[in-house]
Amino acid sequence: MAYPTDRPATWFVTGASRGLGLELVRQLLQRGDNVAATTRSTDRLLGALAGVDTARLLPLQVDLGDPTSVGAAVADTAEKFGHLDVVVNNAGYGLIGAVEETTDAEARAMFDIQVFGVWNVLRAAIPRLRTAGSGHIVNVSSILGVTAFPGWALYSAGKFALNGLSEALAQELADFGIQVTIVEPGYFRTDFLTTDSLALPTAAGDAYPALREMTEQHLQMQGTQLGDPVKGAAAIIEIAVTGRGPLHQPLGSDAVAMAQGKIDAMAADVKAGYDLAVTTDHT
Repeated sequence: MAYPTDRPATWFVTGASRGLGLELVRQLLQRGDNVAATTRSTDRLLGALAGVDTARLLPLQVDLGDPTSVGAAVADTAEKFGHLDVVVNNAGYGLIGAVEETTDAEARAMFDIQVFGVWNVLRAAIPRLRTAGSGHIVNVSSILGVTAFPGWALYSAGKFALNGLSEALAQELADFGIQVTIVEPGYFRTDFLTTDSLALPTAAGDAYPALREMTEQHLQMQGTQLGDPVKGAAAIIEIAVTGRGPLHQPLGSDAVAMAQGKIDAMAADVKAGYDLAVTTDHT
């Protein structure tokens, strides 16, 4: 256990108004925990939680790319609930497009959310967790932060960066009683594969017809994904409540299969490149 259990836990969850984040907030409120939930639209969040007791909810409209906005949200959370226990960095969106097609603005916009937004949350939250000597940080990455596919270069680049950040962070915080978990979901039955959450490059042309076809195939997958967001949210809660589990936690049998495939491919590469690699040492 990474936080005290003699009181309701306080969670800070980003990207809370849809998908896995929304289901997580719903289950946390039903547990009786305190939840500070960030979103670009508090009205949408509250509407999505109709019928749920929101007495322990602090809805926060936050610009994750703005350190001042994020810092104020974390401070408001501590002021309202008196403490902070679990931070879940969940906000993000997808983009399918070739590297050549991706504009500078599109790349920077995604990194603002998936990397710098997380960094802003961490810098605001860690001092409070460190002072308390406890806490759990859950960074929701993706199986595409472990392996990559054509068309997902930008999304994977952000998630690979998040994974590297998280691996270093886990080592930095271990002596302070703060745990870090990287959650790497496969395909979940949320709205991620809809035009609400999946962007297309503005400079898309006709040079990559296979990627255009893949985009259509992904959009047609909606409603058939293997992952159950109710079970996914419950798994995230279990990770934090038990304080047990690996640094890298795949979610979904598809994620496990893809992770194992990447491990096998990396092992093969290391073996194939070994003889050349060792010739570059000083002798």
